[in-house]
Amino acid sequence: MLMSTENQWDQKRPVFPFTAIVGQEEMKLALLLNVIDPKIGGVMIMGDRGTGKSTAVRALVDLLPEITVVEDDPFNSDPNDPELMSEEVRERLKNHENLEVITRKISMVDLPLGATEDRVCGTIDIERALTEGVRAFEPGLLARANRGILYVDEVNLLDDHLVDVLLDAAASGWNTVEREGISISHPARFILVGSGNPEEGELRPQLLDRFGMHAQIGTVKDPELRVQIVEQRAAFDESPLEFRQNYSASQQQLAQAIVDARSRLKNVKIEYNDRVKISHICSTLDVDGLRGDIVTNRAAKALTCFEGRDRVTPRDIFRVMPLCLRHRLRKDPLETIDSGDQVRSVITKEFGELDEL
Repeated sequence: MLMSTENQWDQKRPVFPFTAIVGQEEMKLALLLNVIDPKIGGVMIMGDRGTGKSTAVRALVDLLPEITVVEDDPFNSDPNDPELMSEEVRERLKNHENLEVITRKISMVDLPLGATEDRVCGTIDIERALTEGVRAFEPGLLARANRGILYVDEVNLLDDHLVDVLLDAAASGWNTVEREGISISHPARFILVGSGNPEEGELRPQLLDRFGMHAQIGTVKDPELRVQIVEQRAAFDESPLEFRQNYSASQQQLAQAIVDARSRLKNVKIEYNDRVKISHICSTLDVDGLRGDIVTNRAAKALTCFEGRDRVTPRDIFRVMPLCLRHRLRKDPLETIDSGDQVRSVITKEFGELDEL
């Protein structure tokens, strides 16, 4: 395989720096952990309008690490993993063809609310298929999002048929398009990131469960913090490039920390007793299925390696578990306690007081 480097980092418009975002620590942590370990399964961000949800997600673009892909492949195929290869690339490997390999940034793809199913899934050119006998496929957004991030703003307003498409792709890791007896499949493994305002409608439970983590954010109340946010936004709008330059060092430092954490992830250990306690907490909270257990284990490991350690502590579990479980709890209309606080309460009973952790 021949290796070359592709620099795709041509910003059409400056993006607000991630490290310049004030507050909203829960949201920022959930986003970073998903970049470190994409198998966490994405994050749903719910909160008031104007709280920086979209700004934070799009600010991730600067921090995304590079991956190796097969050149000129519309599906971002991994040259080393058959599960992440398109059918064409696998066929070329079987024929012992030489693959050109390049590196590029992990992509972030926006899914518009008004997108059609063909735009999302891709289309098959039936006329060419019938006249020329070739499977002419025009890739959609799911193809571009493979091995990257698929971002859906106002996800709770998404049409039901698109929700079904996302559910199928998220469950199987593959997207299948069928037209007139012709079927084409390609890998569609992506980090699903959604944001929305709970006042505009609830999310379908089937889709909500597909998000590994759930960050709940509110409007900043501290007057001094609000002034700081307003001043930063004004400075960015006045001179975006100069503003970004002021944060270039912290951005590079955070981007390198993500790369280092991804390389250390497989070496992080979590004690058997702590894993048992995680599952006991999930059972106590009556969480359906095992996704809560799996995601909590993954998120705790991602946090541990992000902070440069190789062994998960109870404090790590305490920090990530509300994010992993709050959207999986059964809704009780008479319950007054916040779901995140409910999770923290059970964790404290299981592990002891925080001061002792």
